Amino acid sequence: MRIGIACDLKDDYLRLGYSAEQVAEFDGPDTIEGIEDALTRLGHETDRIGNAHMLVERLAAGHRWDLVFNIAEGMYGYGREALVPALLDSYRIPYTFSDPLVMTVTLHKGVAKTVVRASNIPTPDFFVVEDARDAASCALDFPLFVKPVAEGTGKGVSASSRVESTDGLLEACTRLLAEFGQAVLVEKFLPGREFTAGILGTGRKARVAGVMEVVPLKGDVSDLIYSYHTKSNYQDLVAYRVPDSRTSGMCGEVALAAWRALGCRDGGRVDLRMDENGVPHFIEVNPLAGLNPVHSDLPILCRLAGMGYSDLIAAIVESACERIARGVP
Repeated sequence: MRIGIACDLKDDYLRLGYSAEQVAEFDGPDTIEGIEDALTRLGHETDRIGNAHMLVERLAAGHRWDLVFNIAEGMYGYGREALVPALLDSYRIPYTFSDPLVMTVTLHKGVAKTVVRASNIPTPDFFVVEDARDAASCALDFPLFVKPVAEGTGKGVSASSRVESTDGLLEACTRLLAEFGQAVLVEKFLPGREFTAGILGTGRKARVAGVMEVVPLKGDVSDLIYSYHTKSNYQDLVAYRVPDSRTSGMCGEVALAAWRALGCRDGGRVDLRMDENGVPHFIEVNPLAGLNPVHSDLPILCRLAGMGYSDLIAAIVESACERIARGVP
């Protein structure tokens, strides 16, 4: 197949004056080169499209592809991850990963948790703050955890995200509202172990590729804050381990149920954390999980489970092709 690659390259935005944290979710050249190499090894021809603006120009010029490998995150608004899928849908060009509805629902953590809770999947109690004054209406018991409602890669998450009082909640919400210009998710803090599960496939054919525990190298697990800083310096701050089969099974069951409830497709990652009783809870889902061959969580956990990077890319493409064969673009 001729496969186009839709992506947001960090360097394109850094040259425009954006900060490193603003473009944290975007990809470096090594990620795109890794995907291109894997697709070429699978016998496909690749064409690097670039970001949504570049895609618009290519579509207007008449360019078409058998499949688009879409990892474009977008820059603005709750629909930013839905932009490229929506454009491709309008031209009836099939693509990897989830559709515009799923991308929008899952980007807004409050909406995603509402769907998950309605499906009877455990998730911490939560409250969405649209205005700092809303914080006074939050009836959840402390400690609480606050973060931007629609960011990834640990952006907006730090040690100060855990709050112990009404004053602390107001201060944290005020800061995040001003910094990120979006609502703030407030949820019950869970003191247990942290996990991430990789999922491959769609619907009934979705399966757990592997479960990985995030273990702090210093301090107690209850103190672990999986922040942007931690993820950027993971080799010095955390260890990634495969949990025992019982724990993996429990986490995988919750992750797979959430993946299916939200309608996610082809491949991605579900983050989980245990409560004080050792029950894993859904925290959030990433339907556009990072795919850096070395540093991203999904390739790492697949590697720990015995799956190589080329096999991971092949599984994603195979899932997309299976959907296309059924008439689901």
